[in-house]
Amino acid sequence: MTILRAKQIREMKTEDIDAKLFELRLELTKELGNVKMGRPVKNPGKIGELKRTIARLLTIKHEKKKLVKK
Repeated sequence: MTILRAKQIREMKTEDIDAKLFELRLELTKELGNVKMGRPVKNPGKIGELKRTIARLLTIKHEKKKLVKK
């Protein structure tokens, strides 16, 4: 998982953002599943970073949608 910054996301196409969202949500689901099963967490900050990156992607996606409507 790489950390995506806002500048990098803004350069992406909407289709690429959707694909990345799917990938990150799948990864987050796997990490949360491991926690629920009681497996030890290798990197505790990874879940928070995944959530922040997903939120960042959604925010910029909605910004782009608003710009297209205007």
